[in-house]
Amino acid sequence: MSQEAPALDEAFGVPASAEQLDRAAEALRTNGFVVHVVDTAEDARKLVVGELVPRDQAVFTASSETLRLSGILADLDESGGFQSVRAEAGDLGDDMWARIRLGALPDVVVGSVHAVTEEGHLVIGSASGSQFAPYASGAKKAVWIVGAQKVVPDLATGLRRLRTHSLPKEWRRLNELAGQTSFLSRILVIEHEWLPERGVVVLVREPIGF
Repeated sequence: MSQEAPALDEAFGVPASAEQLDRAAEALRTNGFVVHVVDTAEDARKLVVGELVPRDQAVFTASSETLRLSGILADLDESGGFQSVRAEAGDLGDDMWARIRLGALPDVVVGSVHAVTEEGHLVIGSASGSQFAPYASGAKKAVWIVGAQKVVPDLATGLRRLRTHSLPKEWRRLNELAGQTSFLSRILVIEHEWLPERGVVVLVREPIGF
């Protein structure tokens, strides 16, 4: 794992146009996802907390700057109003396997992605892959909140965004926060949601997250 910060492509931080967002939303719906398009991160927060996440089911929050910055993370894990898997698990200390497996089978998983293509595909990268189990099939319902800067034309561009924007951003965040670095070891691409109402994508017209 390199100790040198990977090059950052700032072009991938620019929000997509309204037309691009509309194309992505239409393609996602064609591919079986439920899609909501909102104007701001605060609108996304109100929708997710007020309507999309049930209060009587176990909810797991995947690690996500989008969730943290929007306030959704605190709402779900710290307010006491939801059955938070993280809150109920408490401090897992240095038990790596417990942390990785913690959210494998929740009723609901809430998180984000690193790219959404105008073809209706989701791209997620990870170091541990801990969020992949509930994202792919472990959770009965998956909710992803996605800033407009993450919408890209196609899968190849989405993978490039992951490597040249999301990863460098996360590398720098961890380095500044704890003197650690990040790396990419696993990539998940979700092309279609075949279970009705399971996969929910909240597209935000403003940028948020990496």
